Amino acid sequence: MLKLFYQTELVEAGCDEAGRGCLAGPVFAAAVILPEGFYHEKLNDSKQVTEEDRYELRGYIEENAICYQVAMVDHEEIDRINILNASFKAMHLAIEKLKKKAQFLIIDGNRFTKYKRIPHACIIQGDAHYASIAAASILAKTYRDDFMRNLHPEFPAYKWITNKGYGTKEHRKAIEAFGLTPYHRRSFQCTSSQLELDME
Repeated sequence: MLKLFYQTELVEAGCDEAGRGCLAGPVFAAAVILPEGFYHEKLNDSKQVTEEDRYELRGYIEENAICYQVAMVDHEEIDRINILNASFKAMHLAIEKLKKKAQFLIIDGNRFTKYKRIPHACIIQGDAHYASIAAASILAKTYRDDFMRNLHPEFPAYKWITNKGYGTKEHRKAIEAFGLTPYHRRSFQCTSSQLELDME
């Protein structure tokens, strides 16, 4: 069962990102502050939840959280500042927009760039341990999936409607056949010459 809070002295927000490992599209992040007593039996790390349940959870989180925000950093900025910094920036943007000020942050993963003077704890696999991080992972994932689905009609050969920009075999084959789109991350290894080695 997920723990509700890492600590109880300060107002706590959980943060997570989605899309760090994709070949195309932005990285999304969410920050969520949950109330005492928050619970949903299906809430878990977004990767462990079915797509249908993720959208059910999104509605529940948005209705029952004290507050939440979702932010993104696009592929061009990812190429400029690198994906790790872009992930941290997306989290910072989400935290900044929260209607209630967070006093303590719990971050999924083992690294984070400090946001202002707010103390934080990095938690490896935090989305499998803390409800607010799991909620942030659900929001970041579903908002990013929606974004990639909306791009699909523009470039249907890449099947972003199903792979969401991740480096699946079908996505990599489309890159090999048709080249990179304006939404691909140039700093990632997704060019044809590199793919030939990966796909053997």
